[in-house]
Amino acid sequence: MPKYLLQANYVGEGVKGLLKEGGTSRRAAAEKAVKSLGGTLEAFYYAFGETDAYVIAEVPDNASMAAIALTVSASGAVTVKTTVLLTPEEIDEAVKKTPSYRPLDSKGYRSSPTGAEVTADLRREVGGDAHVGRLNTCMPRGNT
Repeated sequence: MPKYLLQANYVGEGVKGLLKEGGTSRRAAAEKAVKSLGGTLEAFYYAFGETDAYVIAEVPDNASMAAIALTVSASGAVTVKTTVLLTPEEIDEAVKKTPSYRPLDSKGYRSSPTGAEVTADLRREVGGDAHVGRLNTCMPRGNT
């Protein structure tokens, strides 16, 4: 099952409700919502700073997670940012794939090579996948 990181911020009545009912009641409400769609709540933490709560949930699919996030956000008591989490094994699968893609710059010209093209070139140079084990999205592009 896919895992998701939810970053929640209490607003207005949500803050008042948290003060009245406490943190464990909000965790129980989150767990009930996730379980109602066949998922499990893996972690629920409050934090100082920009985000009030971090939640990790395992839910059957994107539609189920969207339903939870929409329902919670519709309450007006909390805002939610949802991030799909990937396992290291999923990244291993991703780096083995080489999509065919070359973007155009703002003038419609072919731009510098994409990460996939660089990866393909490296594979040819080193004779396979043995030395290609990184995310190419971190490579600098153009003039720096």
